[in-house]
Amino acid sequence: MDAQSKPGNRDTSYIFPLAIMGTMFFAIGFALGINSYLIPLLNQSLNISSSESYLVLAATFSAFLIFAYPASMLIAKIGYKRTMALSFLMFSLGFYLYIPSAKYESLPMFLIASFISGMGNTFLQATVNPYVTILGPMESAARRLSIMGIANKLAWPVAPLFLALVIGKSVSEVQLADTQLPFMIIIGVFLLLGLLALLAPLPELKALGEDEDRVEDCPYAAGKTSIWQFPHLLLGVLALFLYVGVETISLGTLVDYAESLNLPNSEFYAFIAPVGMVIGYLAGIVFIPKYISQSVALLIVSSIALFGSLMVVLTPAEISIYFVAFMALGCSLMWPAIWPLAMTDLGRFTKAGSSLMVIAIVGGAVIPTLYGFAKDSFGAQNAYWIAVPIFAYILYYAIKGHKIRV
Repeated sequence: MDAQSKPGNRDTSYIFPLAIMGTMFFAIGFALGINSYLIPLLNQSLNISSSESYLVLAATFSAFLIFAYPASMLIAKIGYKRTMALSFLMFSLGFYLYIPSAKYESLPMFLIASFISGMGNTFLQATVNPYVTILGPMESAARRLSIMGIANKLAWPVAPLFLALVIGKSVSEVQLADTQLPFMIIIGVFLLLGLLALLAPLPELKALGEDEDRVEDCPYAAGKTSIWQFPHLLLGVLALFLYVGVETISLGTLVDYAESLNLPNSEFYAFIAPVGMVIGYLAGIVFIPKYISQSVALLIVSSIALFGSLMVVLTPAEISIYFVAFMALGCSLMWPAIWPLAMTDLGRFTKAGSSLMVIAIVGGAVIPTLYGFAKDSFGAQNAYWIAVPIFAYILYYAIKGHKIRV
């Protein structure tokens, strides 16, 4: 996604707008974190398999495949603020549908509700990511996105903790009907956030997709006739697809895994992955690019993630859950590392490459669903084997895959 602000919009005093954006990123993480609570709840309340319960994640992330491009078109037409406000309306509609879904104990209704919530997530992510990028100086964009990443990832465990506190029961004791009150509260808060997005004094920067004719070509891209002629991009798209999926596993399966291990207060284990991710984001803010390059960072974090995934499946079950933090630590810098490595030297194909990268977010729908099938077949701990070849591939991309163009 490329967007540029007009020179007059490059004001150095962007602290307040950045704080508003931090609230938006927190809302994104909170909405996704609800899934980590719903998965074990649906599994026990509807007496369905793990693979079926993980379909709520698939429904949420599948919206990216369908609405990523329409979202960019809408931003270009009505601007950032109105698109943000509209996304919160979508969120609220999705959350409202959770209430009759619980009343009728209907998995299809839950999936529809999750898909609509995913629509809101798609439109909001398509808005806030480029907005934060162009809000201030480009040389500090990575730092701003890392700060936003901290707000986003810390919100994941807040969602199941909030639901547990409002309901007043452990996940293993909750009935679907108990979720009505917390979802009513969440709907109210998200409607207020939509109003905040609409009324806040946010500068309306140039909308996404303008000035397309200003993309300059480069020597590597000059002789190319198709986006499919950039192997480092295509390998990067696959890396991003796999990364989003395995990051969703590390963030979205902890409550379910703790339930499988019969650990008390399973909702508290949702904090393990975000702690690892925050450590990674802080390291990225300090070390990149002053001390290490993006490719070196990807090499380091993919090695850490590979180590963590192996420890999850090879150590005793009661301690294996804590090694998910190493998986999450590795995932923390994969997005800011894979994205620029894959997008390098695309020239006039930059926008087409960006579209492919956004579509790759649908990995969050596919990989966790495969994890659910693996859990049904081989058990919760062994299901994490799915992460091992994924991190091995990302390590390959860090070592060699991104260099194919050189």
